[in-house]
Amino acid sequence: MNPRADHPEFRTRIDHTLESFVAGQRELLSELGPDLEGLADAAIGFVAGGKRLRPQFCYAGWLVAGGDPDEPGIVTAAAALEWLQASALVHDDLMDGSDTRRGRPSVHRAFEGLHRAESRHGDPVGFGTSAAVLLGDLLLSWCDELFRSNGLPHTDKAFGFLDLCKTEVVAGQFLDVAGQTRESLSVAEAMTVVRYKSAKYTVERPLHIGAALAGADPDLIAALTDVALPLGEAFQLRDDVLGVFGDPDLTGKPAGDDLREGKRTVLVARTAELTDDAGRELLRTSLGTSDGVEAVRDLIRTSGALAAVEEDIARLEASADEAIDRLGPGARDVLGPLALTATRRTR
Repeated sequence: MNPRADHPEFRTRIDHTLESFVAGQRELLSELGPDLEGLADAAIGFVAGGKRLRPQFCYAGWLVAGGDPDEPGIVTAAAALEWLQASALVHDDLMDGSDTRRGRPSVHRAFEGLHRAESRHGDPVGFGTSAAVLLGDLLLSWCDELFRSNGLPHTDKAFGFLDLCKTEVVAGQFLDVAGQTRESLSVAEAMTVVRYKSAKYTVERPLHIGAALAGADPDLIAALTDVALPLGEAFQLRDDVLGVFGDPDLTGKPAGDDLREGKRTVLVARTAELTDDAGRELLRTSLGTSDGVEAVRDLIRTSGALAAVEEDIARLEASADEAIDRLGPGARDVLGPLALTATRRTR
């Protein structure tokens, strides 16, 4: 296999691993009743078209720690992280009331549609909600099941980082949800959400998991953190920008969804920090409404918040870049392309 985490061959092997796993699960589920085949179909459909960033960072950690590029076990372990990501997104879409994901109906909306199309009894919204909760739980279970099957000797050590990853992302999600119940968040508070909801979950822990599977020592784990946290924070800040200003044809979600949902992102916190009293009043009354999206988007631009966040992204990129250089020349070949993919993207 090509020793590049961002190589198409690696992503193809991740796809095949996920498809093979679901085929086995479909056989098991179909024995329990025909309705359950829909869960397997929804699962594989949901992960189709993903960026595979977490598996790529896991493989990058493996390579930086000296793991064999051709070891099949690392593909299995890395693919398991896609089930964790899928679980989080299914629940995230439900909590946010999102209608779409990657240009397709979100899971709860898809099951609502199925209920209506088949003229089933009861409440279609409740059915969609229940199906999404259960599918998200199932995908989380699949993460552990697939990861455990990787056959690598340091799996127990790596599981410690996977457990941390799951706890941290739930903590970050809760801080995000709680933040939406407050009138405002400071930039520092919003950055805490970024660190736990995204930076650790997307970059740091996948790198740690891959490196731990290869037998990495604590010094290397710490050095990877120096790369991962600024890179992961830059990734989420880019996500925040795309959530407000991205092209829906590329992101797969309506532009301005974060503003409609009233998310207290760093972009919003920067706006509150840089604008005047009239601007803060506009945020208070318009954030979290459909009618206020354009006004808040304009305020983000005119207040200088968009430019400030772009400067934050550039600063974090530079910090991650310096940390990659400290790891040595081999690390640059592995992590350099992934860093660009994470922060200079349009979806």
